[in-house]
Amino acid sequence: MANPKSPISIFLFFLFSFYSFISTSLGKSTIEPCSVFDSCNAMVGYSLYTDLKVAEVANLFQVDPVALLIANAIDISYPDLENHILPSKLFLKVPISCSCKDGIRKSFTRYKTRPSDTLGSIADGVFSGLVSADQIRDANGITDPTVLDVGLSLAVPLPCTCFNSTDNLLPAVYLSYVVRQGDTVSGVAARYYTTVTDIMTVNAMGSMTVKPGDIISIPLPACASSFPRYSSDFGLIVPNGTYAITASHCVQCSCGPGNLNLYCTPASLAVSCSSMQCKNSNLMLGNVTSQPSSAGCNVTSCSYGGYVNGTIITMLSTSLQPRCPGEHQFPPLMAPPSALSDVSPLAPAPSPSQSGGIGTPTPKSSTPGSSSFSGLAPANGPSGSASNAPSLAKQLPVFSIVLFSCLAIVLVL
Repeated sequence: MANPKSPISIFLFFLFSFYSFISTSLGKSTIEPCSVFDSCNAMVGYSLYTDLKVAEVANLFQVDPVALLIANAIDISYPDLENHILPSKLFLKVPISCSCKDGIRKSFTRYKTRPSDTLGSIADGVFSGLVSADQIRDANGITDPTVLDVGLSLAVPLPCTCFNSTDNLLPAVYLSYVVRQGDTVSGVAARYYTTVTDIMTVNAMGSMTVKPGDIISIPLPACASSFPRYSSDFGLIVPNGTYAITASHCVQCSCGPGNLNLYCTPASLAVSCSSMQCKNSNLMLGNVTSQPSSAGCNVTSCSYGGYVNGTIITMLSTSLQPRCPGEHQFPPLMAPPSALSDVSPLAPAPSPSQSGGIGTPTPKSSTPGSSSFSGLAPANGPSGSASNAPSLAKQLPVFSIVLFSCLAIVLVL
């Protein structure tokens, strides 16, 4: 006859069961180790927790309002845009600077506490799950998280990755994305024009399993610049289907949709800017002329070469091409959204090219533009790892309940 199980063995069984439960229920995020103090352009995916003005969203992440809008292909020619009210649950890609802090890639913003704020409501509500209450607590050395003074300025660490701004040796900007209910790796890959393999490699995923609350890095195909290192916008990189503003709001650069070549023109906001005319020509920045010949097509273009000491550098180039180029196609622009319309409030908005948003197809410019826990990363993949930190605080009450139950069983037996 088998010996009855001892109270200790029963306790250990329940403890192991709890460990198994918590191991499969915690969210995770991608962590990129780093050893240098450089930074890169990155993005975080953010869903508005309430109706907010453009300026309020920009202030929340300490970014330029214009940069925020054009990163989402929103037309900036509308008047008084900073006070335009964006609808709750709208999904935006927020451009951030990703730096190296304490050996890990991360970005910081600041948040001033309001009445009734808690670390949990700030993390899960205001910042849409991009950070955990524990991470905010640790970043600010808070000893008693139950007491938050109104008006306290908190440092808020946001997840980000760089991976040398490349994916498979091609230019890429990495979007930190909070997994939603119903998301799948294949669905996310299709939405952002990347592959399942790339997402799994970047996030060191051992399987295609993801859970709501997980934060994954998505490589967005991008257009890279080749500006000189002494240029203030050195390293500018623009995700496909979007825009970037540079040169003190004088120059607007776009990527796609036909190719991944950066294309820059005078911005619609350009007012007091240095000359954007190419020397020894009558061409302005973004202008292209072509002349057919028996040998092909002679193409002359005036392109952007960076912003140096307040001066816009222009470059005149000529080339012989097999065919004359057609009119440049810009990523579609949409009007500043005021309602979610056909965009589900529980899922990110589709990319601008799929959204059917109202607006002009070309920018208005002064110059016409002729999980399971992670396994090993596949070979040659980026060096990343997964952390369960963002969701740990949410599991502590469960831990207390289960542990108390186990102890009660042991005492009864």
